[in-house]
Amino acid sequence: MVKITLDVEGMACGMCEAHVNDAIRKAFSVKKVSSSFHKKKTEILAESAISEEDLRRVVDATGYTVTGVHTEPYEKKGFSLFHRD
Repeated sequence: MVKITLDVEGMACGMCEAHVNDAIRKAFSVKKVSSSFHKKKTEILAESAISEEDLRRVVDATGYTVTGVHTEPYEKKGFSLFHRD
């Protein structure tokens, strides 16, 4: 799993967030996507990396602008009674 964080300019309300989220869901197979116009960020959880070029193309087509893309490995953090050493 990977976590992809997009810096997105132009979102001004909850509908803007929904517009970006819907575009990403339609274009890519993702586990989760959420946006925040306050933070100017969209976070995506996916099984594998998505090319920066493709992400920019999809978000730019909605009228918003991607100003940065950050990808990192994602591990689900869960509660466990058994600590791993």
